[in-house]
Amino acid sequence: MIEKGKIEKLVREYISGTGLFLVAVKVDGSDRITVLFDRKEGITIDECVDLHRFIEKNLDRDVEDFELQVSSPGLNMPFLVIEQYYKHQGQKVSVITHDGMKYTGVMKNVTKGGFDLETVTKAKGNSKEMKEIPFNFDQIKSVKTVLEIK
Repeated sequence: MIEKGKIEKLVREYISGTGLFLVAVKVDGSDRITVLFDRKEGITIDECVDLHRFIEKNLDRDVEDFELQVSSPGLNMPFLVIEQYYKHQGQKVSVITHDGMKYTGVMKNVTKGGFDLETVTKAKGNSKEMKEIPFNFDQIKSVKTVLEIK
């Protein structure tokens, strides 16, 4: 079985100094490898192809057969690394806390410890007001991008 750590090491070697960041590496029992990576500006298909070729070149199919998929994380996937929070700062997100509360708003002020969520709350009557809710990362179960079609 291919070791996840070996794949992570290869990816980190490839992306070092490029502005790319590793989101996740998954290796299942049948040696199906999934690599998710990204960049603040997004990634191209060519970058996925280049990383795929680099990983494949550094693994020996004569020793272990494997299936390899390289891509960016999907829009419906929760954030897994802090770089994703920085990438989506200023965008609308959905937040679910460990206690089951759900919030939607614009993510702001991302730090290593957490972020603020600017959200609209109802005040007296029909009026609405903007409110910033601070979140520490240890409070968060998941954060996902909210796709708005205009």
